[in-house]
Amino acid sequence: MKQTQRHLEILDVLTRQGFVSTEDLVTHFDVSPQTIRRDLNDLAEQNKIRRHHGGASLHSSTVNTAYSARKVMQLKEKERIAREVAANIPDGSSLFIDIGTTTEAIARALLDHRELRIVTNNLNVASILTAKDDFTVIIAGGEIRNRDGGIVGEATRDFIGQFRMDYGVIGISGIDSDGSLLDFDYHEVKIAQAIIAHSRQVFLAADHTKFGRNAMVNLGNLSQIHALFTDQEPPEKLMRLMSQHQIECHIC
Repeated sequence: MKQTQRHLEILDVLTRQGFVSTEDLVTHFDVSPQTIRRDLNDLAEQNKIRRHHGGASLHSSTVNTAYSARKVMQLKEKERIAREVAANIPDGSSLFIDIGTTTEAIARALLDHRELRIVTNNLNVASILTAKDDFTVIIAGGEIRNRDGGIVGEATRDFIGQFRMDYGVIGISGIDSDGSLLDFDYHEVKIAQAIIAHSRQVFLAADHTKFGRNAMVNLGNLSQIHALFTDQEPPEKLMRLMSQHQIECHIC
């Protein structure tokens, strides 16, 4: 098959799935991994796709990648970030944990802790953490999204507002060059804003693919958080912003 035809088929797969791994494309086209990597690099240079470790996704400022795809994207990076976040949360702490695949990795990394009190609007996080008898896990009320187990809505926001926690642990879909925190779901953003407002310290967990990624809903600004946990050094402009606002940057 000619390269141009492969490119069209790759874009077709991404339109249907949102994310595709390099391994799956190698099997699909029966070519070498090097050939697929060149194809993906070419498409990324044309700004048609976003490259990730082990695969690619489509660009979109209005629709997020499907939850099933996000669960496997940047998996090793998310696990490193999760371990570092967990290392900075002492035993006996109280914390919010928001919606997202990175926050679910953080929940797993917290299982070695003792006597945590957690409020979450993420059914998957709650399921992970209830494995510990000495944890107190409180699930926020509201509407459950079938696609990812997230709980959203005005009732959820009001529920979050009843608490004042030591830590708020949030993820994000994109971080703009001016420090704007961006996401895709207006209702989800409202919950994250409530978590920020009711946490003594806010930890943002975001792998490097979130830097410069576009999304249409403005959650807030990097200046509102206390620490960023990521896997690669952020762009220079973001580093200056974090230095200006004395935000800790943990490179995992």
